[in-house]
Amino acid sequence: MFLIVGLGNPGAEYDKTRHNVGFMAADVIAAKYGFGTARAKFDGLISEGGIAGEKVYLLKPQTYMNLSGNAVVKAAIFYKILPQNIIVIHDDMDLPVGKVKAKTGGGAGGHNGLKSIDAAVTPNYHRIRIGVGHPQGSGEAVVNHVLSRFSKTDAEVIDSELELIAEQVGVLIKDGMEAFSGRLGMLLKK
Repeated sequence: MFLIVGLGNPGAEYDKTRHNVGFMAADVIAAKYGFGTARAKFDGLISEGGIAGEKVYLLKPQTYMNLSGNAVVKAAIFYKILPQNIIVIHDDMDLPVGKVKAKTGGGAGGHNGLKSIDAAVTPNYHRIRIGVGHPQGSGEAVVNHVLSRFSKTDAEVIDSELELIAEQVGVLIKDGMEAFSGRLGMLLKK
């Protein structure tokens, strides 16, 4: 059994923003694998389905980003899902648009959603990092950047990446992070 978590902020004003690319990925996965209708539970929206022969719960926390760990820990405890079976999909400003990286464990890199999950669960879960680019400057420039929408060109790149992640997430579930990361790297070079 696996828990896939797409990170984002709730509310229409954040829809399709850079910070909500995790929600976007969750929606693509849900559509691709025919997940059931999401219901409100665990401070989030959760649906269930199957990928690569495994039961999978798909969670979109409905707290703000810095409290995402609350939803993740509630779902993980309820379904008895260990950290090694949790996959978190999130935006990463340290990667340019067009780059996707995946790893198990590691630091939060300043990402408040990851900090919250690290504190609530443990850092030893799988992470799929989707590049959203970094603005010039810091502080307010960063906030404005992550809460902005993608340009038309960047949105096309992101849509393509989200489809690729959805197509390949079964490799992560079935064969592990090394196989998934290698496959992703190979396909993104094409």
